[in-house]
Amino acid sequence: MWSLDQFRSLLNRSHEDSKLKGLLQQDNLVIFLHLLGCDSNGHAHRPFSSIYLNNVKVVDHVAENVYSLLQDYFKDNRTTYIFTADHGMSDKGSHGDGHPTNTDTPLVVWGAGVKYPRPISSSNHSDCGFRFVDDHVHDAPTPTEWGLQGIERVDVNQADIAPLMSTLLGLPCPVNSVGSLPIDYIDMTKADEVEAVLANTKEILNQFLRKSDIKQSNSLYFKPFKPLSQYSSILDEIEDRILARDYDAAMDLSQNLRSLALQGLHYFQTYDWLMLMSVITLGYVGWMIYLVLHVLQSYTSLPGTIGTEQAGQRNNCGKIYLFGSIVIAILCLLLLLEHSPPLYHAYMIMTSFLWVQIFSEYQFIKALWKLLSGRRNYIIVKLLATTAVSVFILEFLVNSFTERKLYTWCFLITGVTASIYLFKIVPWRSGIPIFVCIACWFLSIFTLMPAEIPDNNQLVVVSGAIIIIIGIGARWLDLHAGGNKYWLSICNCELKSHKFSSLFYLQALLVALSSVMVYLSTTHRTEKRELLAVHQLINWSVAGISMVLPLFSENSLLSRLTSIFLGFAPPFLLLSIGYEAIFYAALALVLMAWILFENTLLNLNIVNTSSDNNKKVKNNLILGLENRSMQLSDVRIPLVFMVLFNIAFFGTGNFASIASFEISSVYRFITIFSPFLMAALLIFKLFIPFMLVICVFSAITKLNNVPRLGCYFLVILFSDVMTIHFFFLVRNTGSWMEIGNSISHFGIMSAQVVFVLLLFALTNTFTKDIQCNTAAKSARARKAN
Repeated sequence: MWSLDQFRSLLNRSHEDSKLKGLLQQDNLVIFLHLLGCDSNGHAHRPFSSIYLNNVKVVDHVAENVYSLLQDYFKDNRTTYIFTADHGMSDKGSHGDGHPTNTDTPLVVWGAGVKYPRPISSSNHSDCGFRFVDDHVHDAPTPTEWGLQGIERVDVNQADIAPLMSTLLGLPCPVNSVGSLPIDYIDMTKADEVEAVLANTKEILNQFLRKSDIKQSNSLYFKPFKPLSQYSSILDEIEDRILARDYDAAMDLSQNLRSLALQGLHYFQTYDWLMLMSVITLGYVGWMIYLVLHVLQSYTSLPGTIGTEQAGQRNNCGKIYLFGSIVIAILCLLLLLEHSPPLYHAYMIMTSFLWVQIFSEYQFIKALWKLLSGRRNYIIVKLLATTAVSVFILEFLVNSFTERKLYTWCFLITGVTASIYLFKIVPWRSGIPIFVCIACWFLSIFTLMPAEIPDNNQLVVVSGAIIIIIGIGARWLDLHAGGNKYWLSICNCELKSHKFSSLFYLQALLVALSSVMVYLSTTHRTEKRELLAVHQLINWSVAGISMVLPLFSENSLLSRLTSIFLGFAPPFLLLSIGYEAIFYAALALVLMAWILFENTLLNLNIVNTSSDNNKKVKNNLILGLENRSMQLSDVRIPLVFMVLFNIAFFGTGNFASIASFEISSVYRFITIFSPFLMAALLIFKLFIPFMLVICVFSAITKLNNVPRLGCYFLVILFSDVMTIHFFFLVRNTGSWMEIGNSISHFGIMSAQVVFVLLLFALTNTFTKDIQCNTAAKSARARKAN
């Protein structure tokens, strides 16, 4: 067992040095507090604001006072000073995206035990081969205003500061430190340098040995790290070199041993990776197969077509469950003998359970295979083509996480392809093909814009006017286009009055009022004036009331979706700072284009079906059978949903990067720095486009009489395909940005299944009573025409 003493850091071991203890108790805490204030000011006011720069001057003044105080108090010239920072900051006040301006920090060391600055020469240039832990070379020149031209700059990793401080204080390195001692900072003799590096090496080597002992004692089959199998002989050779005063050779051996020890640490940190990745991959594959089987059995007509023998299947299932339970018990026993963490047991049990469930359906799988084998080749080709297209789209979405501009090409091509297809189905006079093309092209512009949204108050105000115009257009179509058979299913054709309802007037008024409040609130902030309490009250009231109003709108498809679009526009505008407000309008136009496309396909299917099928559909509607069985072509609905859901993620920024979160808009609701409330408002803003997409998705499933839950299971399936891809892209090496983004991408896709379900439940409040003009009514309308 490890003792508490082994986990002490350098700063909490101050009792071992009276001077360090006094330093920490008296002055060092003040420095940290002021630096924290500097960081908070950067987030709140941005680095180049006057408030931030004034705060920097205060911190500089405090540091100068502390230095003078220590010099005057001790008067022994034995104090060492280390000035650094935990991270940098971008111009927008963020530091989470891994850019060098955020991760590269200054390190200035002077005082007792520190080498004097050396002039730059060909052999000791600032960038002469040193690579950081993420394997990049610092290529930023030293600022000229520092007055350090011609002086050597020694770059180090941030973890190297701990052994540097320990060595200067004459204390052992922290027990869990993985930093390498930067000897270029310390003024010591050759012999002392070698001893210091050797002590640093032994500290890292002891971590390796401890991890090796723990893993060996718990493993039934242990695989050692072979390069360090003879570490004791290397230590003996280093000691011999030191005794022989061959310090250069001893230094090389110590540094090589330290490098091997770090590699050994990584080896044992990833010792179980192959087993874990195999189990998790099998778990994901099993879950996806189980989802496919569930959708085929519950939401298609295959069970009735196949007609499996249920009695014999139940008897065989009992044997499969018994065998599966034995296998699970054996695997858990092996993990228990190896003292594996409880999470390992959970992974193994869940994976085994899923595959037992799959094998229990072997009768259905056998019958399904027999059915496919007996079908014509074109059915197999159609199935394979659908699978290939689905995989292509999902891989496109995976790559779009790192390259947003792919969406530009996606919507440019989609706009052209969809409009050409629609031109063959509907007359151009309907305007549907042209509208679909323009809507897709308009949305394609936004992924060419920068992820960090520039402030543009006027653009937000103009966006409010655009949203109102779109709402007026949708309302006019809802009232006047019902006589057109291509609009009949989505319009409120039974509405008698042709006047705008008072609810629509109120929603348009709230959108206009939110635009005015955006202008007033931003003006107050720009002029350094405090936001009035009445302004805050109006902003909160407008945002809250507008989101409730869609519940009282008419329940035809276009009426309700238009009301939802207008209802969530005010809070989105109040939380916008630039072009993302127009993106909200552009996304709504594309969603409308999707509805029109699906409605056109629905009318085409009705025309192409026989009169017997029309009677069957009509009878189903009379009997209240709202949902038909899913068909292979229905896969397009969850696929389009996945594309639109992800464009809502990355259409105006990079959801996976902290730098994309701009907090200035939340000051229209609050005037004090409140991290939790600010985060809640920002997350709510990000969820508004998702809710709009899900509302349209629900409406389209109703329009096509497709089981929404079946489509949701396909969304889960497609999300898991992307998740397993991101799982293999997760990395623990490289830059801060590369590591963080790989983890966040995997986390986003893993969590998407959960919060899509939550958003489905939330949006169901708005969409559950949507009514579409049914296929039977459409058929009657055509006969009347």
